[in-house]
Amino acid sequence: MNDILIIGIAGGSGSGKSAFTRRLKARFDKDMAVLHHDDYYRDQTGTDPEDRKKINYDHPDSLETDLLLRHLKQLREGKAVSCPVYDFTRHNRSGETLRVDPAPVIIVEGILVLSDPALREMMDLKIYVDSDADERIIRRILRDVRKRKRDLEGIVSQYRATVKPMHNLFVEPAKQEADIVLNGGLNDQAFALAEAFIEKHLSHRKKLCERGDDL
Repeated sequence: MNDILIIGIAGGSGSGKSAFTRRLKARFDKDMAVLHHDDYYRDQTGTDPEDRKKINYDHPDSLETDLLLRHLKQLREGKAVSCPVYDFTRHNRSGETLRVDPAPVIIVEGILVLSDPALREMMDLKIYVDSDADERIIRRILRDVRKRKRDLEGIVSQYRATVKPMHNLFVEPAKQEADIVLNGGLNDQAFALAEAFIEKHLSHRKKLCERGDDL
């Protein structure tokens, strides 16, 4: 019997979805695996480094979602997967992979995970993290400067050219596909709701194991 819970967590860049994901992962630890859609940006080896900067990374075509789907299916079958690791400082995959083992709960996190019908079809719970646009751009600027070594002019240019229009075209409309819409990644009530949902699933699995049923 297949009894793996898959949760999708989406929201605009800087909305707090990663913070919400980290909080859930810290709570459930080894009972939870996390796949980040960002790590599935297409390999740009062979593309000039300057041309990489011009790619629209906020459009669904920039992501190898088919590979993510295959990995989710493999995890559901009880098989470990080797996820690509993306290097945002080089706008390319690092060449390294990260082993992800099957777990009772799998989170798929990213701005576009609710925009893809095939991904949504695999999800048992769909969460959209909403946040004020001003807060989102401030968080994005701080993140890109501190962690991704970007300059302010480049961040603003990318936001105007692709981030904002793609948010309006793909990310925001996917909110209607969510089972839960929460205001910010630090929403305690929403966290408690997701926590209870996961705990119920884990309790059900435990009962099945105690009965000797195959998972």
